Amino acid sequence: MRLPRSAAAAAVFAALLAPTTAHAVDTAERDPGQTITAPVRDALTQLPIRDEDRAGYDRTKFRHWIDADRDGCNTRAEVLKAEAVVAPEQGARCLLTGGEWYSPYDDQYIQGPRGLDIDHLVPLAEAWDSGASAWTAAEREAYANDLGDDRALIAVSAASNRSKADQDPSTWLPPAEGYRCEYVTDWIADKIRWGLSIDAVEQASLADALSRCPDVPVTVTTAR
Repeated sequence: MRLPRSAAAAAVFAALLAPTTAHAVDTAERDPGQTITAPVRDALTQLPIRDEDRAGYDRTKFRHWIDADRDGCNTRAEVLKAEAVVAPEQGARCLLTGGEWYSPYDDQYIQGPRGLDIDHLVPLAEAWDSGASAWTAAEREAYANDLGDDRALIAVSAASNRSKADQDPSTWLPPAEGYRCEYVTDWIADKIRWGLSIDAVEQASLADALSRCPDVPVTVTTAR
């Protein structure tokens, strides 16, 4: 079950203060379901650096939003329900009305679900560029609907999500400067989770951003 983002943030903060016995990041030996941890600057150095290639990309190659548990609510609705700061009402066919959400990208509170997009923290096109082009259709579907890590999908204002589009941190960071450290840390975690690479410009931009951030531990359970 996904926690509301405020509760999830508190849980993550508590976890960072506690000692951990998880394995250090090792991209040479990783299996799905492995829990790995390292200070975020060390984690960044473990991501492979490769040129990106968007040849053949099509958004439809990442099937979403699905209803994985067949409870009537698709992935978008599951994220909205989990991240609401004021719970919406749920009607027939998981129609959500009312409610309130916090969009950390631009430090805004949003009334009602219509003003929200569900953002893939690492955009689908960026994932394709970084390794997903070689995945199976099932793996791309799993990525596009990842409810197994609260960092993967995030409810944000439609305006901020469309401003970001498919950009990586070398060309876009959240307008809310107070959220940028969490954003780049989560970006690195998501790339580790899915075994994705970074390009040289992206690596330099992430390193520069992290130079102004605490070197917090990042813990990830690998998806592939």
